[in-house]
Amino acid sequence: MLGDHSSEIPAAFGKVLRRHRLAAGLSQEQLGLEAGVQRNFISLIELGQNQPTISTIIKLAWALRLPAQQLVGETETELNATAR
Repeated sequence: MLGDHSSEIPAAFGKVLRRHRLAAGLSQEQLGLEAGVQRNFISLIELGQNQPTISTIIKLAWALRLPAQQLVGETETELNATAR
């Protein structure tokens, strides 16, 4: 379980998002345009300084041509790896 590691969720999600964005060969600006969000918001998410809403997570996943559950699942895996 997450316990007191819940503050690490934004950083873990940001890491996963950045990994997928780079794998897709997209800049933050390109991903923002595809998902309908500002480039600086993408940057803040990747830095773990902002948390996207579920709507934004879905838009980001669609822009990356991934199921949203994959982004969330990989975030959980990232959290489990850093919690050890």
